[in-house]
Amino acid sequence: MQSFENALLGRMQGLLGVPDKLVALHEPEFGAEEHALVKDTLDSTFVSSVGKYVDQFESELALFTGARYAVAVANGTAALQVALKLAGVQAGDEVLLPSLTFVASANAVTHAGAVPHFVDSEVCTLGVDALALGEHLASVAELTSQGLRNKATGRRIAAMVPMHAYGHPVDLAGLMDVAGRYGIPIVEDAAESLGSYYQGRHTGTFGKLGTLSFNGNKIITTGGGGAIITDDAEVARHAKHLTTTAKVAHRWEFFHDEVAWNFRLPNLNAALGVAQLHRLPQFLEEKRRLAAAYERVLAGLDGVAFAHEPEGTRSNYWLATMRLLTPDLAQRDRLLATLNDAKFQSRPTWTLLHKLPMYAACPRASLQVAEALEASLINLPSSPKLARTL
Repeated sequence: MQSFENALLGRMQGLLGVPDKLVALHEPEFGAEEHALVKDTLDSTFVSSVGKYVDQFESELALFTGARYAVAVANGTAALQVALKLAGVQAGDEVLLPSLTFVASANAVTHAGAVPHFVDSEVCTLGVDALALGEHLASVAELTSQGLRNKATGRRIAAMVPMHAYGHPVDLAGLMDVAGRYGIPIVEDAAESLGSYYQGRHTGTFGKLGTLSFNGNKIITTGGGGAIITDDAEVARHAKHLTTTAKVAHRWEFFHDEVAWNFRLPNLNAALGVAQLHRLPQFLEEKRRLAAAYERVLAGLDGVAFAHEPEGTRSNYWLATMRLLTPDLAQRDRLLATLNDAKFQSRPTWTLLHKLPMYAACPRASLQVAEALEASLINLPSSPKLARTL
């Protein structure tokens, strides 16, 4: 009898062919405009954080997402750290976030001087479970005159950071209801969801602030890079000020009025971002075709399901993801070995953050669903160009 691993491999080869070199998980793609705009930046000598492409990238990014303002920064972690400060998070506070997320989410909380408080995910979105979160807060937290407090630690619970895993929007309506009941701001970690929509509205625009990432493996890239998006003019002004060393504008004087960061995105990277943004609609369309193809070939394979966009959303399908219907770490790893040995670069989801040594002592809810997802999720090759061969 054909093994489950070989059955999956056969379907992958039937879809993408038999590779003679590695089929990358997600690789960037550059064309003539990227080369032209980067060359123009080099020729101008304005390669650092002052230059026309920084302004253009911010303007076009705001237009694409529907946010009133975008502030481009060095990377997604920096964006989230600054966004937490702007949302009012202070040293010693706790911040709610999923254990099932990339480590940068928790690192940004820690860099802000706060403590991660891990909460569970749901199968249908792979993001924070609003119902479970509400039940958890009803058990462990209390509203006081100083805000929401963790009864066990005494610390203020200052913000919530939902993350749209692999581009799939979370249950924002449910989370906004919980946030409203407990008076905590939402800072959306939309690092993976540029081009994803919840009920027709772009992710990252529901909370007080949202953050994006343009790392080399994202749907578009600036090499490194990230952004803060918001509809609040004063928040946007302060974000730009804090990420530009809090320098007060003057013809020649260097005067800084806050402790701040040198986090602005360089013009050289922004030039790349402008050209990549122009290709984003094409990339999104190709990713949806690739996702639909994966869903078709996996449909007849017993024991697995494709991670389809949740109802009422439109996902960018940043990383196409399959899920074992029966969580099994050993089976997951056998599948990963088979796919990677055959040159289909595939990976598991992230190690849950509460299992990492620096975060093991952090407060957390029951994480039963997140632990099941850790034992069942596999990311498949997802570069947009793969759709062109289908």
